[in-house]
Amino acid sequence: MSFTNNRGVPDGMAVEVVNEILRRTGQNNPIAVVPWIRGYNQLLTRPNVLLFTVGRNAERERNMTLLGPIAMSSTVLLARSEDVLALQALGSDILKREVAAYQGSIFESTARNKGFSSIRETGSSEEGARMLLAKRVDLWVEGNVAVAQTLQRLAIPPGRVARVITLDSLDLYFAFSRGTDRETILQWQAALRDMKKDGTFQAIHQRWLPGEAPPLQVMRLGLEP
Repeated sequence: MSFTNNRGVPDGMAVEVVNEILRRTGQNNPIAVVPWIRGYNQLLTRPNVLLFTVGRNAERERNMTLLGPIAMSSTVLLARSEDVLALQALGSDILKREVAAYQGSIFESTARNKGFSSIRETGSSEEGARMLLAKRVDLWVEGNVAVAQTLQRLAIPPGRVARVITLDSLDLYFAFSRGTDRETILQWQAALRDMKKDGTFQAIHQRWLPGEAPPLQVMRLGLEP
């Protein structure tokens, strides 16, 4: 969805959508790739901040304006491929196993809400994958759209990791902080609607997430700007 490529430039499906909206609205705001916890803190404490992408939940609807959806993400519980069957056979005892989760992410909170009590917070998705394969944890919780590229960036064959279970599914949105200019948000909403009408959004979605159905509706949720 969003990452820094090997040229040091922000890249990814959501980044491409944002760049197209910036072009259509005549804006030139720079995109910065920052640790999730820093970006989320800025979203909650500063006006005129856009963070992307963000999973929708009731708490976030109370604290920000959400625009989208941009994609559908599933929160998946992953393990080393050779351990999947044994972990699936544990039933509810799997909740006692250690899980690596990106600090402050919707994936971490989903794991806690599902009953996992031993969660090792990480500073990146890559750190979670490394901890799993180094056998420092038994499980890694992550968004399905991030798994393949995370492993690719670490040069880890995709077959080393497999899904144990899907914990939850949620839509991903752009999130505007409290106090963001109303006209700016309305411009973004109109641009995103136009992109979905003329097929530009669908083409971007297909390039990055082949085989996944693009969400075609446009909704503005949460705080009224």
